[in-house]
Amino acid sequence: MGNRKVRFGVVVFPGTNCDRDTYHVIQDVAGEEVVYLWHGERDLKGSRVVVLPGGFSYGDYLRSGAIARFSPIMEAVREFAEEGGLVLGICNGFQILLEAGLLPGAMLRNRGLRFICRFEDLVVENDETPFTLLYQRGERIRMPIAHIDGNYFAEPRALAELEGRRGVVFRYLKNPNGSLNDIAGIINPRGNVMGLMPHPERASEAELGSTDGLRMFLSAARYVRES
Repeated sequence: MGNRKVRFGVVVFPGTNCDRDTYHVIQDVAGEEVVYLWHGERDLKGSRVVVLPGGFSYGDYLRSGAIARFSPIMEAVREFAEEGGLVLGICNGFQILLEAGLLPGAMLRNRGLRFICRFEDLVVENDETPFTLLYQRGERIRMPIAHIDGNYFAEPRALAELEGRRGVVFRYLKNPNGSLNDIAGIINPRGNVMGLMPHPERASEAELGSTDGLRMFLSAARYVRES
């Protein structure tokens, strides 16, 4: 019973480009079950964890994630989240969660107005979420970023609320994009919807330069099994 596989669902939008990487890591590295979820459907196919991967959904027209939030699949994701299901948004997936109102705040264009693609050092601020059970608070980890709209912003009251409830999960050690309070990843008040700009799926195999991201998927699977 303790070794049963957990089914992850990876959402695919037009323009998504990290779906296969994420699928590979979940199935071949983490050893869990995974299915693709098409943006035009409402069926989550029994997923226990839904992942919105990185890319440029709908070409990032209007704003990053602004069109994807209206996809039929997002209606199902919202209902799933309201019922307590685990939802993880990575990069463009984080942007979609912000646009959908599942997480507070918004993404602005990077300070410097340039696309940034490189490894960044992060600090784990909250190790008590379903996605960070295998990390330690204060631990420094390393993951790559790849974005032009990764400058996290929230109004002062929302930012204070976020900080007050330990809603910041990851911070940049050296802020690459201008994000307020060096924020790299946040979680909702209920603790089941998390978004981050760094790519854990690109930091899950030693050959790629880091395995720090793998624990995020393993943590989610462990949480589902134990709950």
